[in-house]
Parts: sequence; structure tokens; C-alpha cells
Amino acid sequence: MAFLRVFKKYTTTFWSSNIIELFERWAWYGFYMAFALYLVNSKDTGALGLSQAQKGIIMGTGSMLLYLLPVITGAIADKVGYKRILLLAFTFYVSGFYMIKTFDSFGLMFFAFIWTCIGGAFFKPIISAMIARTTDEETSSIGFGIFYMMINIGGFIGPFLAGVLMNKSWDYVFYMSMAAIGVNYLITIFMFKEPIADRGGVPLGRNIVQAFVNIWITLKNWKYFLFLLIMVLFWTAFNQLYYSFPVFIDQWVDTRVIYRGLHSVFPGFAELIGIKNGAIATVTLLSMDSFFIIVFQLIVSAFVMRFRPLAAMMGGILVLAGGVGLMFASQSGWLILLGILIFSLGEMASSPKFIEYIGRIAPADKKALYMGTSFLPIAAGHQLAGWLSGDIYERISDKIFLIQKEVVHRGLQIPEISKQFTKNDFLKEAASQMNMSQEQLTSFIWQNYHPSNIWILFSGIAVSATILLWLYDRFIIGK
Repeated sequence: MAFLRVFKKYTTTFWSSNIIELFERWAWYGFYMAFALYLVNSKDTGALGLSQAQKGIIMGTGSMLLYLLPVITGAIADKVGYKRILLLAFTFYVSGFYMIKTFDSFGLMFFAFIWTCIGGAFFKPIISAMIARTTDEETSSIGFGIFYMMINIGGFIGPFLAGVLMNKSWDYVFYMSMAAIGVNYLITIFMFKEPIADRGGVPLGRNIVQAFVNIWITLKNWKYFLFLLIMVLFWTAFNQLYYSFPVFIDQWVDTRVIYRGLHSVFPGFAELIGIKNGAIATVTLLSMDSFFIIVFQLIVSAFVMRFRPLAAMMGGILVLAGGVGLMFASQSGWLILLGILIFSLGEMASSPKFIEYIGRIAPADKKALYMGTSFLPIAAGHQLAGWLSGDIYERISDKIFLIQKEVVHRGLQIPEISKQFTKNDFLKEAASQMNMSQEQLTSFIWQNYHPSNIWILFSGIAVSATILLWLYDRFIIGK
């Protein structure tokens, strides 16, 4: 009865804000989970054929700004009004998705993604603020639980559908994201109620300057600053889910075994989500991270609530490191799926506790200041993750790079990759000159160049974060 009483207290604006969040996550993750593949896959598939380094620069820089700019955009929203900024954000999104679909060069794609991320930076501070505004002490716990559920429902539906749509045309993925944002236009115009706010007082410019001053005041606490630096490592390892893992699966993992297993139990469903070569699309497989969170988050939260936040974070990051190891160390589709499950369990244990820990250690009169800096390690983690997924990933694990090394080693003469001679053309020609099938060439490179060694780097970063957190807890925080 108490649960029902709480539900009745939620306003139309609360529910409209949650639905907006669901469709925004649907739109964002629907394209973002596939974005790495769109950037680097062969041009004859409709992708751009860029290098891993170019992919890392685009994704790392844009995603970093997405988490850094809300310092400014949040202050603008408070002054201009949430409804106006939401509509502005959606305009950035739709035009950004269209430009990403249309542009085909590194420079223009860099601009298009930065443009889209600016839209995300306008959007990001508003909805969480609306959930806080439309809940009170009694309703906030369930309210934020509903909000987190909406995030993951959108984060599951978007990539799941994108995996099916990209098999038909890359354009459909971006049309899907634009359509989801289109729904948000309607919800915002007809259902979203502008909160009452003071538009006078301190000028906007002074508000923005004060936001940066507040960050500086907070970071002068050297213990807290050290904690944020350690968490950069966690977010660097975590973000490889978006930057390197899609490319790794696409290049090295045969998901046909998962399709056959699913087909033996649910043939109609397998045929619906499968792709033309009898496999499961990479992006559909990636959507399982959000699916596992939807299914297991309450169970994991109930388990870790008995531990201190820092202890739960250490355990969660260590579990996540194990998941990363399985995700990058094998060509087995089922082991990859198990790795995603373990990864998501570690994410569920560590990520929510990160915010909880900051809330607990913040002085009573500075909680808002401390919470405002929680995005800094996420932003830095995106930038570092982009760098690692570029040249470093390319030299260790990129299939094209490793085959090029073998071509040079054998003294073969194959044209350089260009607009006319695509990455797929290169793979076919290399296999032909080495008297191998595509599958045999993949197996040969896997066994002789060991691209799976990348797991040592990514898991090692996560384990390093765990060790440093333990040292921080033992020697810096103490009792």
C-alpha cells in the first residue's frame, strides 16, 4: 500500500521527464553502440573506412565534451528555461544525426559528432534535475530507481534494434535515432511543464564563472582529487565497451554459434534478430549489457548495500576486470556473452556506488559542489579510452593492421586501401594471395599475432584502479 501511495504522488512532469529520458537513451545508444563500427568498417558496407586512431580521436573528444560541458549548459538551462533548452538539445541531436549519416570524411565527421555531443551536453543536466525537482524525501528513492530503469530500457531497445537495422542499411540506424528524438519533441511540447525558477538575480556569465570556481574549491581537497584520479582508470576500462569491444567482436568473433543456439529454442525470434549470414549482429549482442542491468540491478543493489561504498566499488571493479578479460580474450561467442554478463554485474556494483560515495564523503555544506565534479573522471576516462582504442588498439588487435604486417612479411604486393580499394577488397586480396579462405586467414592471424592480448591492457587498467582504491582506503582514508 505504501508503494502505491508513493506512485500516486508522482506528477505528469515526473513521468514525462522519465519518458523523455527513455527515448533520448534509445536514440543515443542506438547509434553510439554502433558508432565505432560505422567509423572504421569498410566503405563498401556503407561505413566510413576510417582508421582506429581517427575513431579514437572522434569518439574520445566528443564524449569528453559531453561530460565536461554540462558545467556551462546547466547554468544556461537554469537561466533560459528547461523547456527551451530541451527543444534546443533535440534540434542539435536531429541535425547531428543527419550530418553523421551524410558526411563521409574525418574532418566533417569530427565536427558532426562534436555538434551532436553539444546537444547531449544541453540535455544531460536537465532531466536528472527534473527528477530531483519532482520528488521529495519520501518519493526520491523509488523515483530515481524508475529513472535508472528508464535509462537502461532505452539503452537496451536502441542498440537491439540498431543491430537489426544496420543489416539493411546504416541510414536506418540514424533514421531510428532521429525518430526517437522526434517523439521527444512532441512530449516536451505537449506534456512537459516548465518548473518555476528565478530568472533574475546573478547574470549568466557570472553563474558560469562561479561554477568553475566551485570546481576549483572542491578539487583543492587533495584526498578527493586523488580519488577522482583513480576513478579515471575505472572509466577508461569501462568505456572500452563502446570504443574497442564492438570492433573486436566484428573482426574476430563468430556469433553464428549464438544464433544457432538461439534458433534451436526460439527459431522465429532468432530469424527476426539475426543477420543474413546466420549470425547475431555485434550491436545486438552489445545491448545485452543493458538487458542484464534491467534484470539483475535490484538483486545486485540489495547484495552490495551491506558493504561500504568504497568496498563495493573495489569488488565491482574487480568483477568488471574479469568481464573485460573474457570479452577480449576469446573467439567463443558464448564466452563473450558470459563476459558481458560479468562486466554488467561489475558495473551494477561499482557505478551507482561511485555517486553514493561522493555524496557520503562530501561536507554537509558542499554536497552540491562535490556532486558537480563527479563528471570529471568520466570525461577524462572517455578521452583516455579514445586514445587507447586508437593507435594502441590498432597495433595490438586491429585485423587490418595485423594482416598488413603479414603482407609485408611475405613480400606480397597488394594495393593500398583507398576509396576505390576498400578494406574488404584488401581482405579478399590478402586471403587470395595467401591461398586461404577468409575464415582461415582470420584463424591464422589470431594464432600468430595474438590480438586477444589486448585484454591484458584493459583488464590491467581496471585491476590497477582496484589496487589503488585499496591503497587509498587503507593509507589515505584510514579508519
